[in-house]
Amino acid sequence: MLKFDAVVIGSGVAGLSAAYKLKDAGKNVAIIEDDLWGGTCPNRGCDPKKILIAGVEARDRVNQLVGKGFSELAPMNWEEIEAFKRSFTDPVPESRQKGLADYGVTTIYGQARFTDANHITVNEEEIEAAQFLIATGQRANLLNLDGQEYLSNSTDFLALSHMPKRMAVIGGGYIAFELATIANAAGSEVTIILHNRRPLKEFDAELVDEMVAQLKERGIRFIYDTDIKKIVKTADGYHLSADDTTLDADFVLCATGRIPNVEELNLEAAQVEYSKKGISVNDYLQTSAKNIYACGDVLAKTQPRLTPVSTFEGEYAVSAMLGNQTPINYSTIPTIVYGSPKLAKVGVTDEGNGIKMVKQDLTAWFTYQRLNEPTAKAKLYFDQENQLVGATTLSGQADELINYLALVIDQKISHDTMKDYIIGYPTVASDLTYLV
Repeated sequence: MLKFDAVVIGSGVAGLSAAYKLKDAGKNVAIIEDDLWGGTCPNRGCDPKKILIAGVEARDRVNQLVGKGFSELAPMNWEEIEAFKRSFTDPVPESRQKGLADYGVTTIYGQARFTDANHITVNEEEIEAAQFLIATGQRANLLNLDGQEYLSNSTDFLALSHMPKRMAVIGGGYIAFELATIANAAGSEVTIILHNRRPLKEFDAELVDEMVAQLKERGIRFIYDTDIKKIVKTADGYHLSADDTTLDADFVLCATGRIPNVEELNLEAAQVEYSKKGISVNDYLQTSAKNIYACGDVLAKTQPRLTPVSTFEGEYAVSAMLGNQTPINYSTIPTIVYGSPKLAKVGVTDEGNGIKMVKQDLTAWFTYQRLNEPTAKAKLYFDQENQLVGATTLSGQADELINYLALVIDQKISHDTMKDYIIGYPTVASDLTYLV
């Protein structure tokens, strides 16, 4: 039997940060992974996606300046940018495992299963630990329909060696929008199929509608109020059918949410409470088994399931495991849809209870005019003391702007304080004086 002070299950950003912190605290630590070392983000999630988005951003910049210094549309060569992406992702598993081993963390490959609150088995070997941290993340949820075997997920999309000519995207969340944007920029004829009329329901409806309009301008087709019932493989692709809709495609991407990786852990044996939404924890990321903690996307939580949130939780979990008695306290968390344009929000985004909203059309502002962006808009939310408490924004620079606005909110920077800063111009940051 192997014995450790602490065992981390899952090597994504949450598990990795925790393993290093535990080792720094002098613990004898093991980390267990049953898939790719490094987890979703660097292998098949936000990192490779953002590399592909960089191609979309470059293409948009050039296309917006056709007739204003450029004479032709910029194509995005999928094979070349996919190879560029692999130059980042291919080395990840080996480098992540080696980094852990070099740091003195024991790495074990296999599926962990609890036998009680202090023991797990991996590859039929029993492991004992005083504490465990579960950081197993989530995976794609595929629809249960006739022809489910023909559905592909985001991992399959990111591994495409060639971009299909026709792509059907089922779903209305951020993954559907982001991958549809990438495929469209790479030349695919993209159709997004939604079961209702309200995509990106966590974001401002008016700005979502504006984003959809821009994506339509780029050639993406939308089909609303449709539930695909059946997918049949044909000689040259796939045939999708619903009650009153049919569609042919060469690739069918299912982007209908993600589910926590809990089924194989045998949590019942350790008396760890969980549901279909994930593992339940208290304000110290402690599960119903007092020596077992959990963090990252596997949690049943209201906070966004994002890489920086998981990293923050992993580091906090270690402090709690080491005796920290301060409940976890999340800062204001920005969320971003990397579409074309980008859509982002942070903080309070509803009026009422003393909150007022101010609309800003930024399209004619120099920051966006110099790039000839077709639209740039923001909605800013202020409390009764005229302090910024939330924002939502749509533009090619929304990802940069929303982070600045998050800092303004967290640090409670007033307009009077903001105007005293001297900031490099012209930049997204230099607009803050006029926004807050």
